[in-house]
Amino acid sequence: MRLDKYLKVSRIIKRRTVANSACDAEHVTVNGRPAKASYDVKVGDVLVIKFGQKTLSVRVLKVSENAGKAEADSLYEVISG
Repeated sequence: MRLDKYLKVSRIIKRRTVANSACDAEHVTVNGRPAKASYDVKVGDVLVIKFGQKTLSVRVLKVSENAGKAEADSLYEVISG
C-alpha cells in the first residue's frame, strides 16, 4: 500500500492530500530515509512524521486497505511522540 494512503487509512494524517504534501516536503521518513508518497509500506517499517515541533514515531504492525475508526490504531504501534 502507498505511504500516503497508509497514513490516511491508519488516521495518522486525516487526508490523503495532506499526507502527500507531507511526503513531498520530506516531513515523513521510513526506516531513517525520506520517503515519497508512492513508497510501498511493509509490516515492520518505522515511520517518523514531523508535525511542526512535534515528531511521531510509529512501527507498522498491519497493512489493511481500509480500517474503521475503532481498528485504525491497531495498524501501528507508537514508539515515541
